[in-house]
Order: sequence, then structure tokens, then C-alpha cells
Amino acid sequence: MAGRTARKAPDTSRCPNCRAPTLTQWVGDRAALKVTADIRPLTPEQQTAARTPHRLIWCLKTGPHAAPRLRWIGGSHPTTCPHPHVTDHHCTTAPSTLF
Repeated sequence: MAGRTARKAPDTSRCPNCRAPTLTQWVGDRAALKVTADIRPLTPEQQTAARTPHRLIWCLKTGPHAAPRLRWIGGSHPTTCPHPHVTDHHCTTAPSTLF
């Protein structure tokens, strides 16, 4: 299949500082943005509180035969989406090392 780029599976791991479970993935056309998101689903009230100009809400699309994928919740996202919604990971723990 000439012309197709390989799609790398997302990395499900833990934050090295706070040990919270996270999902790291390149998203967007041509994988333009590297996102690390918390895996813990948010309620609609938590989504409203967490949403800021510099913190996005993501749809965590899952399925029985596919790896979890992050999709940005934009204007065309259905209000009846069955998938959990998560946000960017913001670690509150200070790093243990500088390098």
C-alpha cells in the first residue's frame, strides 16, 4: 500500500512523577500533536470544569478489536457519544529529576 503511513499504537503507561495511568498518542492529520491524557473518564460536570483554552477534552474511542484511540471533541462530536471522555494530563507532582 504505497503512500500510507504506519499508524503507531498508543502508549498506555503511567506518569513518571505521579504514577497516574495515562495514554500517549500522536493525533491529528499527519500526527501533528503529541497528547498525553488521563485514562480516568470524566463526568459532564468535570469536563466543563476542566475545559480551558489550553486544556482539551478527548473522546477515548475503544472497541473489542482495536487499541484505544484519542479523538478531539470538536463541534461535530455527537452529544450521545458512548465512549468515555478524558482530558490532557496535568501532573501536580514535582519532577524527581531535572534531566
